[in-house]
Amino acid sequence: MAKDKTVGQLVVDIKRDLTDLVKSEVALAKAELADDAKAAGLGAGLFAGAALFGFFALMLLLIGASLTLALLLPTWASFLVVGVLLLLVAGVLALVGKSKISKVKAPERTIATSKDSVQALKGVR
Repeated sequence: MAKDKTVGQLVVDIKRDLTDLVKSEVALAKAELADDAKAAGLGAGLFAGAALFGFFALMLLLIGASLTLALLLPTWASFLVVGVLLLLVAGVLALVGKSKISKVKAPERTIATSKDSVQALKGVR
């Protein structure tokens, strides 16, 4: 039966088969990732809930520290001391974060290979 087909018909069959193969591979990938995406979404929601409760706990601990310090200082001064300490911690974290981010470099090899690919494709025409 294959002997009866022309070269053009064979090329059309190959194109159709490749298209079907790619479509089925994409469908399989979607099916495999759907359950993982649901699990990841649930995990992210649980992390957000944990962060919220952690934040509430931190606030209560800070209020408790301020009130404990209020046994030695006026209440306003104890809250001021705790607030200044929090600003110092925030400043240190910001500086460390800035130094880490400034060390990030552009993906030079990827940019170079992309430019090479564009030049090669322009040369093909």
